[in-house]
Amino acid sequence: MTALHNPRSVCVYCGSRFGTNPAYKAAATALGQALALAGLRLVYGAGDVGLMGTVANATQAAGGDTFGVIPVHLMDQEIGKRDLSSFVITENMHERKKVMFMNADVIVTLPGGAGSLDEFFEVLTWKQLGLHDKPIFLLNTEGYWSPLVDLIAHQIDHGFANASLTGLFTVVETVPELMRKISL
Repeated sequence: MTALHNPRSVCVYCGSRFGTNPAYKAAATALGQALALAGLRLVYGAGDVGLMGTVANATQAAGGDTFGVIPVHLMDQEIGKRDLSSFVITENMHERKKVMFMNADVIVTLPGGAGSLDEFFEVLTWKQLGLHDKPIFLLNTEGYWSPLVDLIAHQIDHGFANASLTGLFTVVETVPELMRKISL
């Protein structure tokens, strides 16, 4: 992984639900607080529900800067959080992902569902193709992403990916570990 000096913004992909384990919400809270304390801007999907709302509220409560991006069709479903430092409404999901990516120096994926997987794999594929060199992290709270890491190893074992794919992202277990690696 390329060392990133002086990152300014961290894009966080995460669930619009809380999930079944309270540790997921605790990690989202800890991450929001840590970003604010480190002077890093949160870039995220602008929802005020689930882990998305948790990380944003924690960032705001700790005095941090927030940049939210939401497509018009999700304004009601994800309860667009209009009290952010910056609030952008896009026409569609593709624009949302592009704006989030372009406004971030680091990518972090917390527990989440299909949308979080889509976002993770898109930036991972772009990095594999040499389209960017931004650090990508999986926050593996209580082993949530372990099956995904195993699936990627399975793809490699069966010849559908090069072993180098695992070097394009970093798995971290805790927010303090993540923050140490971000500040390298």
